[in-house]
Amino acid sequence: MSEKAKLIKEMLEMQKKFMELEHKQGVSQEEYFVPASGAVLDGYRQKYAELAMKVVDMAHADKGSHR
Repeated sequence: MSEKAKLIKEMLEMQKKFMELEHKQGVSQEEYFVPASGAVLDGYRQKYAELAMKVVDMAHADKGSHR
Protein backbone atom coordinates (compact mmCIF):
# COMPACT_ATOMS: atom_id res chain seq x y z
CA MET A 1 0.00 0.00 0.00
CA SER A 2 1.41 3.39 -0.95
CA GLU A 3 2.04 6.10 1.63
CA LYS A 4 -0.75 8.20 0.10
CA ALA A 5 -3.18 5.28 0.35
CA LYS A 6 -2.21 4.76 4.02
CA LEU A 7 -2.87 8.43 4.77
CA ILE A 8 -6.24 8.31 3.01
CA LYS A 9 -7.14 5.14 4.92
CA GLU A 10 -6.26 6.86 8.20
CA MET A 11 -8.39 9.87 7.24
CA LEU A 12 -11.35 7.62 6.41
CA GLU A 13 -10.99 5.85 9.77
CA MET A 14 -10.96 9.23 11.52
CA GLN A 15 -14.09 10.28 9.64
CA LYS A 16 -15.84 7.03 10.55
CA LYS A 17 -15.05 7.48 14.25
CA PHE A 18 -16.23 11.09 14.11
CA MET A 19 -19.51 10.12 12.44
CA GLU A 20 -20.08 7.38 15.03
CA LEU A 21 -19.53 9.91 17.83
CA GLU A 22 -21.79 12.44 16.15
CA HIS A 23 -24.61 9.92 15.64
CA LYS A 24 -24.24 8.49 19.14
CA GLN A 25 -24.20 11.71 21.18
CA GLY A 26 -24.01 14.66 18.83
CA VAL A 27 -21.10 17.08 18.56
CA SER A 28 -21.46 20.75 19.41
CA GLN A 29 -19.50 23.44 17.62
CA GLU A 30 -17.55 24.06 20.80
CA GLU A 31 -16.63 20.36 21.13
CA TYR A 32 -15.41 20.38 17.53
CA PHE A 33 -13.60 23.73 17.35
CA VAL A 34 -12.31 24.10 20.94
CA PRO A 35 -12.44 20.67 22.58
CA ALA A 36 -11.42 20.28 26.19
CA SER A 37 -7.92 18.95 26.78
CA GLY A 38 -8.00 15.17 26.62
CA ALA A 39 -11.47 15.07 25.01
CA VAL A 40 -12.16 12.63 22.19
CA LEU A 41 -11.90 15.42 19.60
CA ASP A 42 -8.83 17.06 21.15
CA GLY A 43 -6.39 17.45 18.25
CA TYR A 44 -8.79 15.92 15.71
CA ARG A 45 -9.02 18.94 13.39
CA GLN A 46 -5.29 19.57 13.46
CA LYS A 47 -4.42 15.93 12.79
CA TYR A 48 -6.97 15.64 9.98
CA ALA A 49 -5.75 18.88 8.37
CA GLU A 50 -2.15 17.66 8.60
CA LEU A 51 -3.00 14.37 6.90
CA ALA A 52 -5.06 16.14 4.23
CA MET A 53 -2.21 18.53 3.40
CA LYS A 54 0.22 15.61 3.08
CA VAL A 55 -2.16 13.92 0.64
CA VAL A 56 -2.54 17.17 -1.33
CA ASP A 57 1.23 17.63 -1.48
CA MET A 58 1.68 14.04 -2.67
CA ALA A 59 -0.99 14.47 -5.34
CA HIS A 60 0.71 17.62 -6.60
CA ALA A 61 4.07 15.86 -6.64
CA ASP A 62 2.54 12.97 -8.60
CA LYS A 63 1.22 15.38 -11.23
CA GLY A 64 4.17 17.76 -11.17
CA SER A 65 1.96 20.71 -10.24
CA HIS A 66 2.08 23.30 -7.48
CA ARG A 67 -0.43 24.59 -5.00
